[in-house]
Amino acid sequence: MCAIAGILGQEAPPEAIAAMLATMARRGPDDRGVFQEEGVTLLHARLAVIDPAGGRQPMTLHFGGAEYTIVYNGELYNTRELRCQLQKLGHQFRGHSDTEVLLHGYAQWGRGVLEKLNGIYAFAVWERKSKRLFLARDRIGVKPLFYAEHGGGLVFASEIKTILKVPGFRPVLDVTGAAELLLLGPGRTPGSGVLRGIRELEPGCWAIWEQGRLTVTRYWQLTDGPHLENFEDTAAHVRWLVEDAIRRQLVSDVPVGFFLSGGLDSSLICAVAAKHQAEPLMTWSVDYDRNREFFRPGKFQPNSDSDYLGPMEAFLGAKGHRVVLTARDLDEALEEATEARDLPGMADVDFSLLLLCRKIRKDVTVALSGECADEIFGGYPWYRDPAIRAKSGFPWAQNIEERRTLLRGNLACQCDARDFVLSRYADTIRQCHIDPDAPPLERRMKEMVNLNFRWFMQTLLDRKDRMSMYSSLEVRVPFCDHRIAEYLYRVPWEMKDHGGYEKGLLRRAMAGWLPEEVLWRKKSPYPKTHDPAYLARMQRRLDRLLADRSAPVWELIRPEGAAAMAGAELTAPWYGQLMTRPQTIAYFCQIDHWLRHYGVDIAI
Repeated sequence: MCAIAGILGQEAPPEAIAAMLATMARRGPDDRGVFQEEGVTLLHARLAVIDPAGGRQPMTLHFGGAEYTIVYNGELYNTRELRCQLQKLGHQFRGHSDTEVLLHGYAQWGRGVLEKLNGIYAFAVWERKSKRLFLARDRIGVKPLFYAEHGGGLVFASEIKTILKVPGFRPVLDVTGAAELLLLGPGRTPGSGVLRGIRELEPGCWAIWEQGRLTVTRYWQLTDGPHLENFEDTAAHVRWLVEDAIRRQLVSDVPVGFFLSGGLDSSLICAVAAKHQAEPLMTWSVDYDRNREFFRPGKFQPNSDSDYLGPMEAFLGAKGHRVVLTARDLDEALEEATEARDLPGMADVDFSLLLLCRKIRKDVTVALSGECADEIFGGYPWYRDPAIRAKSGFPWAQNIEERRTLLRGNLACQCDARDFVLSRYADTIRQCHIDPDAPPLERRMKEMVNLNFRWFMQTLLDRKDRMSMYSSLEVRVPFCDHRIAEYLYRVPWEMKDHGGYEKGLLRRAMAGWLPEEVLWRKKSPYPKTHDPAYLARMQRRLDRLLADRSAPVWELIRPEGAAAMAGAELTAPWYGQLMTRPQTIAYFCQIDHWLRHYGVDIAI
């Protein structure tokens, strides 16, 4: 894993290159590289995982009378197969890095190489002869890639903070960006970078910069079609796909660890990995001081992870590491987590993950995690709640009116909150590829998958990438294998809902891999703190902000609205399942820190 960046159409002075590389150091602490020629600068910072000696970047290849230079962030899980194909076509390799295979693949097949890749990636290839830059991002959106047209040229980078170091680029928040923060946040519209002029290349898209113009094209999306297998054959197919995805992602030249919550998804990854790994697994789990004292079962958290961790560690024969965080730990991580993400995020859900990743990185460089199974297999509560399914709007943020009441003067006048949110919902629905003859329930469930895939899952993947890479830790997510997503999208909801259980198909497919009490455990999300001391700390932060009416956050939010919201429980979580009262207060504090730290100009 790495960080990449580039400037095209303008010269990059040495001080700008140094500043940009400095922002990339956490994503790539092991090596730095620069490629420059007239009007083109490509930058790379490397976290060495595969072929530490032979995978240095930027990497250049002469092939077929042309010259190609690549900067690449990601991992390919079918490197061996692609290398064999290319060798049969006459390609010769100096090392065994996936970077070299990807570069040769692009030289051989052009953008057609994307159809052949199994992995997570964001990369740029400069074609010297044609003076063309090719950008691409993986199908699911695991690896980030932002860009902006600036100074008559193009800039791109793995993270927003790097773009902000480009000479002359100023961070500006306009009405649309503010609405992203307050009406959709911590989610954001696909492709939005929140700040004016900054875009994110969407998952499953490539782009070409040529002759001063940028063209963006989608090469992959979830596509409906007939499902011809019976339930037993479907379960067997799912079992093979899941096992194969996990097995492929164990390949590494550096130590590998595992996130383990005691829930279904992370436990399955660990169980399959244990079969293919000779040495005992190293696992990491997060918990919170005083949670046993204050935890109360609820709609979204029916039980505590800690009750399942010990049995799973024993079952796996794993070397388990428990990271226990206090309210103070979470409080003190607020600023750093905001800077890691370059945007306000999921409050203590981000803070705790950042601290957990930091602990993991002391022992390993790579870790596997269970994100995305819920989106693909239908695990979230809103998949199964008929009342929520029937509503227009994003099911993880059913609080448009509460959010609207926060908007400050000019912002409230210039932005119709309901229209802003529902228009983006409607745009997503229109883009769904669904069989026109599908029954109403099947159609709605495929709409739900698309909504979760393009919105909620992206928020979680952003969170995972930024918190882990800020800690110089590569995280792999086997359930994000595009083959699983493609196959499951066509599977009827009746099969996914097998036995009336969330992720019933996955549970049935993976029977025998886990103890029954874990295999059939009711879904519980990523754990959060229930310690009232955390709420007290967030309230004190907000009180300090309220005492400073010149704080930049109050240019966006009505102080009295924030105070009122902080004084009572929300009618629904601010976002997802976990962002209730203390997390919402923390989100407001994150917005203020973000505005200050990045020197954001508010243009409303």
